[in-house]
This record gives sequence, C-alpha cells and structure tokens, in this order.
Amino acid sequence: MRIGIIQQHNSADIPANIAKLQDSIRACADQGAELIVLQELHNGLYFCQTEDTSLFNLAESIPGPSTELFGALAKELKVVIVLSLFEKRAPGLYHNTAVVLEKDGSIAGKYRKMHIPDDPAYYEKFYFTPGDLGFKPIETSVGKLGVLVCWDQWYPEAARLMAMAGAEVLIYPTAIGWESTDPSDEKQRQLDAWVTVQRGHAVANGLPVIAVNRTGHEPDPSGQTNGIQFWGNSFVAGPQGELLTVLPNDSESVTVLDIDKERTENVRRWWPFFRDRRIDAFDDLNKRFLL
Repeated sequence: MRIGIIQQHNSADIPANIAKLQDSIRACADQGAELIVLQELHNGLYFCQTEDTSLFNLAESIPGPSTELFGALAKELKVVIVLSLFEKRAPGLYHNTAVVLEKDGSIAGKYRKMHIPDDPAYYEKFYFTPGDLGFKPIETSVGKLGVLVCWDQWYPEAARLMAMAGAEVLIYPTAIGWESTDPSDEKQRQLDAWVTVQRGHAVANGLPVIAVNRTGHEPDPSGQTNGIQFWGNSFVAGPQGELLTVLPNDSESVTVLDIDKERTENVRRWWPFFRDRRIDAFDDLNKRFLL
C-alpha cells in the first residue's frame, strides 16, 4: 500500500487552505500514492480554542461541499483520501467526523470521533457529540482502514477494537500541540508520550499506524492563552512499532512511502498476541473503575 501524508500549517483563509491541500494531494498522487491522509479539521484553523456559538457556522453536512470537492479530486486522481470534517448532522447535533473517499469519488464510509477532550484550548465537548458509529474499519479498494481521530489515539481499547474488526492499518488524523508556557522538558515529554502510545498500538495489534498532525502556531482568539504551537511530527510506524517516516517538527511537509501488508501478516505470526489474549478474564474492562 503506497500512502501519502500531508502535514499543513493552516490560516484563517479556508479557500487558501483547501487549495494548498489540493496541490499536496496532487503531489502525492504524482508519486504513486494510493491512499492519502489529511490532518484533523484540515480545512481551517483549530477553532476549539474558544467556546463560540458562531463557530458552528463552520460545520457542513456529509455528503456536502467538502466531500464533493475532494471526491471529484479523488476520482480524477484515482486515489483514496481520508478527510476530517466538522459535521452538522442535525440542528444542535455536530460531530468531529473522518470521511473516507473511494477512488471513484464516492464515500466509502465515515467515523465519528468517540473520545472528546475538554481541556484548556481544546474545548471540544462544546462542539462535538461523541460518535455513535462504533469502531468499525472502512472497506476500500486499498484495504480495511481503521480510522480514528486525535484524542482516540490515547486509548488502547479503540485501537484493539478496530484491529479485532479486521483493520489492516490504524489511521489518526490529529491536531495536537504545545502551550507556550510549558518548559521545554515538559514539551518533550508530551511529544514522546504521543509517539510512544501510538507505536504501542502498532506493536500490540501488529498493525501499521499512520498519525498525521498539523503544524505551525495558531493564536487563541480570546487572548486567554498564547495559542497552540502544533508540533507536527506526523509519522508512520510499522507493525513492530518501527518508525518508517517522521515529518518535521516545525514546518509543512508532504511525503509518500510504502506499507508492506505481507510484513503485517508475518509479524502477527511471529508475535501471536491475539492468540494469547485472555478474553475469559477481561470482563472488568467494561467498568469505569475498580476499587
């Protein structure tokens, strides 16, 4: 599977952001990419730094303008594209939704973000209803894609359920960065933890992982914080957690690389974690907490 990943610095100019994404998608296709993954909420700024009801105007239906525009591009280039959109499902009901477009431009499937954070500068619970589509891989012409979104990447249960349902790769469109007042050693710990936990999902499930983050500084419109410095560092890991590519920390980047599906099968034969799972002893995982 030949994949392209696009790490972009967005501005408030949505048409300019989309035009830049289109150029990058074409660049990936020119290098033979079959599957192209974009970052979380890729059309505009990461608007969840504040709670502002007017920002619900940014949401769109699915199908809608973005699926039509990028769908036409997917059809023209004959590539599968993973989008990340602010979905308006109904009045007062909104989701953070990943959409997979097939090579013919049709919608292969979608995933609504399940884990929704609520932290300073990441006020996502104000905007997004937790997903209700479950952890189901999306079948495409390039394989079964286990698409999750950002905060989902910290939860081994989400990765495991996608793998158990037959996902051939785990994909995480992401928007994560630093608050400027954190000391440099704390920033490094945060970045290291983000990479480590996802590499752990690759190892535990014997699957490649694709994590695509945005980069660049985005100011806080309220002025309450110094904004977010998105840390880039998009990466692809193989089924033993090996890093196949790592994008820069502080700049835009587009890269294309190959994932070897046969290696995934071999790794699962060498390390049969699924064979040795004690499913008879896991009932307590359905509980919130154990005293």
